[in-house]
Amino acid sequence: MADPVPTTSGADPGPTPPPPASLISGLIRTARPKQWMKNVLVVAAPAAAGVLTQRSVILDTIVAFVAFSLAASGTYFLNDALDVEADRRHAKKRFRPIAAGVVPLTTARIVGVALLAAGIGVSFLANWRLALVIAIYITFTTTYSIWFKHVAVLDLGFVAAGFVLRLIAGAVAVDVRISVWFIVVGSFGSLFMIAGKRHAEHLELGVDRAGHRATLEDYSVEYLGYVRAVASGVAMVAYCLWAFDAQVHRTGIVWFEISIVPFVLAFLRYALLVEQGQGGAPEDVVLGDRALQTLAALWVIIVAIGLYVA
Repeated sequence: MADPVPTTSGADPGPTPPPPASLISGLIRTARPKQWMKNVLVVAAPAAAGVLTQRSVILDTIVAFVAFSLAASGTYFLNDALDVEADRRHAKKRFRPIAAGVVPLTTARIVGVALLAAGIGVSFLANWRLALVIAIYITFTTTYSIWFKHVAVLDLGFVAAGFVLRLIAGAVAVDVRISVWFIVVGSFGSLFMIAGKRHAEHLELGVDRAGHRATLEDYSVEYLGYVRAVASGVAMVAYCLWAFDAQVHRTGIVWFEISIVPFVLAFLRYALLVEQGQGGAPEDVVLGDRALQTLAALWVIIVAIGLYVA
């Protein structure tokens, strides 16, 4: 009896394409919508300037938020495409859509570039200065993904710079001046969180940490603790200086001085959570701890009263 005639040439057809629903879900997950909460930082400068009640300011701030969200998601696609092999060796990150094969590499790169272009395009709805900040952010994150993420200390600085650029983006979008102390608080507050994230990764990955992130081999737990201590100290002192400086131009109850209390307690609470092994995902720490949320809400209310009521 003759063998059945094969229906194909026998060549390996390659991986089976994911179903459309799975691909769409994977694209959304790779865009990391939960991470968009970081982009709320664009509100900080307009709020601190006391102009957030103006309609044009609100609209331009929304433009800055949308532009940064698109650009940030684009960088996530490109970064995950670059890190696909390292992510496959990570206990949790191996389930990311690109590492798991749900989103093909080519698709990830195309979508990533499209989102970056969309971020810059949307930013022009506010002004060209916002587009420039978005372009600088993209340059920083791309350079970080390719090179600086492998250089100890500089990797901390580049990630922290991404947060600072969000603060600057909010200011240039609505054309308000940023206080020097405001920039210092944002810079060192960001460095504090990034050091906490590296601390959590250090503990979680253990001896396999270098295979996922080369700089983790250079960092000790003690060194990361030192970075957090320095960064938090500078941020808290700078905030105190900002609070007292801001009050010079206002009368009534010293709301800004009072806001120092929940601000410092929030830093201390976050530091405690990092010491307990949390901090690997700062957004999860903020969204998952009621005490931290209460302190943040109290701080926002007190500052808002000082800016818009008193």
